[in-house]
Amino acid sequence: MTTSETRVPAAATWGLLAAWVAHDIEELATMATWAERARPRLEARLPWVPTAVWDRMRVSQEHVNVSIGLMGCLVAAAAADGARTNGRSALYQTVLAGFGLHAVSHVASAVATRGYTPGVVTAPLVAAPFSLWAWRELRRAGVPAVPVGPGAAALFPVAIATVHTAASAIVSARARGRRSRSRDGAAAPAAAVTPRRGPAARPPVRPGPA
Repeated sequence: MTTSETRVPAAATWGLLAAWVAHDIEELATMATWAERARPRLEARLPWVPTAVWDRMRVSQEHVNVSIGLMGCLVAAAAADGARTNGRSALYQTVLAGFGLHAVSHVASAVATRGYTPGVVTAPLVAAPFSLWAWRELRRAGVPAVPVGPGAAALFPVAIATVHTAASAIVSARARGRRSRSRDGAAAPAAAVTPRRGPAARPPVRPGPA
């Protein structure tokens, strides 16, 4: 922090993580089941979209949990770096800008599909307002803006694609591990139970001739 700056409130730095959690709770609760419910409507609305696209939209709750957890690591790192640098961090400012701008894609997707899409409620109510407020706090504190450029708008789509790819790999690896353990358990022969045998019976002693 330079002498011309004042302290940025923690609500503007760590608040990025809190706002992201509030936003992604909605996605955590709706993403896994939304694609299956919305698919008939989407196919009727967008008949030119290949079937493979709708197939890839189907994700398990495990996949959602892993992908959101991975994204949370990125946002937490950005918030921590923002708090450490009094908001000067390029990572923090880039993620903050991307977080606010990605609200536009949420609203646009809902408009394009004429219905609910995961995250569309909290994007305009939490993500965009928080980002605008945090930027005002940075300016008020005299923190210089990092030239993030138009790449900030693409940050979240790229990050989301990356974490979903990583989540798919992790979930697939877990599934293979479970199948392998299941096969190993089924193939393991039952322990043979060998009955314990007592000492061999001794033949009776026949008396010899007197």
